[in-house]
Parts: sequence; C-alpha cells; structure tokens
Amino acid sequence: MKSFRSPFARVGLVLLFVLMIASLAANGYFLWQTGKISPMTVRIAQKLTGLGMTAPERHQMQRDLRSNLRSYEALRQYSLDNGVAPAIGFDPLPPGEKIRPRPHRVVLSPVGNVRLPENLEDVAFYTVPQLAQLIRSRQITSERLTRLYLERLRTYGPLLNCVITLTDSLALDQARRADREIAAGRYRGPLHGIPYGIKDLFAVKEYLTTWGAAPYREQYIPADAAVVTRLREAGAVLVAKLSMGALAMDDVWFGGMTKNPWNPEEGSSGSSAGSAAATAAGLVGFSIGTETWGSIVSPSTRCRVTGFRPTFGRVSRQGAMALSWSMDKVGPICRSVEGCALVFDAIQGADGLDRAVRQVNFEYDSRIRLGDLRVGFLESVFEEDSSNKAIYDEMLGLLRDQGAELIPLQLPEFPVWYLSFILEAEAAAAFDELTRSNRDDLLVRQGRGDWPNLFREARFIPAVEYIQANRFRLQVMEAMADTMTKVDIFIAPSFGGSTLLLTNLTGHPTVCVPIGTDSEGHSLSLSFIGRLFEDGRVLAAARIFQEATDFHRRYPDLEELKKAAEK
Repeated sequence: MKSFRSPFARVGLVLLFVLMIASLAANGYFLWQTGKISPMTVRIAQKLTGLGMTAPERHQMQRDLRSNLRSYEALRQYSLDNGVAPAIGFDPLPPGEKIRPRPHRVVLSPVGNVRLPENLEDVAFYTVPQLAQLIRSRQITSERLTRLYLERLRTYGPLLNCVITLTDSLALDQARRADREIAAGRYRGPLHGIPYGIKDLFAVKEYLTTWGAAPYREQYIPADAAVVTRLREAGAVLVAKLSMGALAMDDVWFGGMTKNPWNPEEGSSGSSAGSAAATAAGLVGFSIGTETWGSIVSPSTRCRVTGFRPTFGRVSRQGAMALSWSMDKVGPICRSVEGCALVFDAIQGADGLDRAVRQVNFEYDSRIRLGDLRVGFLESVFEEDSSNKAIYDEMLGLLRDQGAELIPLQLPEFPVWYLSFILEAEAAAAFDELTRSNRDDLLVRQGRGDWPNLFREARFIPAVEYIQANRFRLQVMEAMADTMTKVDIFIAPSFGGSTLLLTNLTGHPTVCVPIGTDSEGHSLSLSFIGRLFEDGRVLAAARIFQEATDFHRRYPDLEELKKAAEK
C-alpha cells in the first residue's frame, strides 16, 4: 500500500482510470444522453429477444437503429384512427381449401302456437322466433314490446350494471315505424319490431360510443356501424348500448363490474358482459357481442345463454372498435340457437367496407339430423374434467339419443398458448396513441394482466417474432383443416384444453350452449365447432341438442336480485 503514496503511482492510477472511462464512453456504455442508442443499449435490449450478438455487431447496427427510431417518431406525427386496418390481412382458409358452394336458405323449425301470456313480463324471456310470431300475428305491437323491455332495462339494468346508454327515443321511433310498416303489410322478416341491445363497442350515430373505457366515455362517432345498419334494415329496434369490459377485456368498465343475473355476487364475465347479462335477464330480445378470445363464449357460459361466434370474415366489423384485426369476430347472443341463426342471417355478408368479409351464402336447415353428420368429440378433453364427468357423460348420451355416432377426435398438437401474443401485438397497435399519451392511466384496471401493462409490454414484441408466430399459425390452420376432414362438427367443453384459443386463431365457427351448473353452482356449457364458413350446419346441429334439453328455457329470479339490492 505504501507504493500508492508516491506521486508517480497516483498519477498512473488516475491516468488508468481516465483511459477506462474514455474507453467505456467511446463504446457507448454511458446512457445518460436522452435518445442515445449505444452498444450498451443494444446489449440490454437484446436480452428481450433471446439473441446473442458480439460487440462489433452491436456497434455496427447503431446508425440504422437510430434511423429506425427517427422513422417511428416521424410516423407518430400522423393520426391513425382505431378503425384503420393494416394492409396485411388474415384469411382463415388455408392454401388449397375452398368454400363449398351452398344456396342461401333458412329453414326454421316449427315455432308452435305462440300466445301472449297473461303475465306480460313472461314475454321478456321468449326466444326470437317466439317474439317474431307474436309480432307477425299482431298479438303485440313493437311499441308495446319495446316499452316492456325499456321498463325492464330501467328497473334491472342498474342492478346488473349492464347498461351504458339507453336509446329510448330512438327505440320508440323505430318501434312505431315497425308497427306502421307491419300494419301496411310490409313485413321485413323475423327481426322486424324486435328490441335488441348492442355492445357499446359499435358506433351509433345518435349516441356516444364509450368502448367501456374512461378515456373514451365522451367519444362520439358520427356514423352507424355496419351491424347497426343491417339490423335497422331488418326492422329490429335498438333499445340500449350495453356494457363491456374496458377495451374488450373482462366485465369491468368505467361504471364498475357487470353482474351475473344468476349470481350477482360474481361478474358476468366478458368482454360482451352487458350483452350476455341483459339477454339472460330478459332486458332485450337479443343482443350483439364480439369475440377475440372468448368474449362471446365466456359471458354466454357464465350467464347461461346461447352465444354464436361465426367464422372469421362472415360479419362486417366496420364501425366497431378494433382490438385484433386478425381475430375480432361479431356475433349474436340469444336465448336459443335458432334465435342466433335468425340474427346472424340478418347481419352476415360483405359490405365492401371490411375487407376481411367474404360474401358466402348462409344455409341453415332445421330438418338436418345428427345421424346425417359426422360428429366428433374431444374425448381426452372431456375426461380431463373428472369433477364434471357425470354431467358431460349425460350430455354426450343426449347427443347419442338424438342419433349422433360420436367419433373420438384430437386437435392438432401444437402449443397454441405460445401464439397468444399475436393478439397483444395487434391490440397494442390499435391503442398505440393511448399508450403514448399516458391516458391509459385512466383505465380502471391497472394490474399486471390488464391492458395498460399488456400494451406497454407488447411494444417489446419484435416484429420478426410476430411474423414468425403467424407462420406457425398457418401451420396450425392447415393441421386443423386436415382434422376437420374427419368430421362435420365436433363438441368440446367450452373451456377444455386449448380449444377456445385454437379455434379463435383459426377462425372456426362456434355455438356455445348452456348445460346447467356443476356441484358448486358454476355455469357450464358445451361448444359446437364447425367447419369454416359452414355456420348454418353447426347451428343446426347445436339446435337439435338444445331442443333435447330445457336449460335455455330457464331464467334467473330477478325479484330476488331486486330484494337483495334493496337491503
């Protein structure tokens, strides 16, 4: 230690330290300069990609990384509306697959002798075909039915927290118009005069469109979404814009949590939370929801109603909030499968505005028999849930009783969970401005699994990995196409295995049908999955099963809900 006391030793030590600092600075190891991209920046960032690079390689790319950053910043000076889709598009049909030509035909099952009940409140729980029969036979006017639903929305909507906006003035105008047209013999079809609610993800030009999220609670979009236009043309009556989980996640919106009418102690699930809750509670004749990864299936299961997620590319999303351009789908939530078929028939088809939508004929024939179809079932998935085996065995038995010869089936063995970041990447792009402006802080939920964090996290998904994931996705689609050559439809527990994510990634149509509850009172459902663009066939098969049960005819005791709220 004595040697360091000499002047020469101290000078040498200082010079060595200065040289070390100069060397580190020259190689960019000090990051205090704002916006500086240095080799150390790259060295740290490369850990997010799992790649190894040498120091010369990191140094070499600095100039191009800075150039890329300048491009990003320049592009951010231009506005991008949420409704602008990317130039790249998703097609659910794998190479070589073709859509089977079919006629456009809707053959309904006999609705029976439908009569207006003594207690008008009971009408609120009628199916779409039953309501259509009442209106067409003029046993009830659209205005009277609309006033019934509006009153129920005012009474029970706040208890369930399922309504964002009542559209009462518009509804009464539309109902009176329907009555005038029907009286004059201009009956538009089975939705004419029937009140419905729509997820507040769709634009309605007379009203705010909040997307269930505080940053957009005053948002006004001066145009009708394509689905709203189609339903208006069919004569349906819009009575409410219904709650949704903020930016299409779960059941919590800026007004709180939407409740399950069967058990108000729990949420209705989401993100089509209000659509499912309002339908189950008899507050609307039917509703419209959307699904990206379970947002129709999950709330339909929880609220014990029937949900239909069509083939990707069957219903226009123009005027709807975009979350994932390659996964978003629009579909109906009803009290019966046949109601879903009627609503889907009204809203499906190309409009020239959503480039992902194909014009494909819809053929629904209620006369089809299960014995005419090859019906698969995911045997291993059913067996996984041993606690509900008795229930599932009974449901499979019902299918066999209806003529189905169940074929054991296995889905492609690919870990699709690793592809789920496709959704996050697209969602982060859809809400890029929200993240950069820090207005994501206004969202109610701020946890690790909520949108604010997921949007930020997705900024670090490399573009290369997003593209690679979509290449793997194509392989899954091709494997799924091969699987579907073995069957016409297949059945699975709605949340069994990877079925829900896989079929959302591949775009296959799914009908979610209630089958009661487990031993602890939790709702259960079966999903019927069909071939791409054969939506009518899977709906017809699900209807046969549903008619052999009575689960869709049950409804919650809202008076108990009312009493509980009063306490």
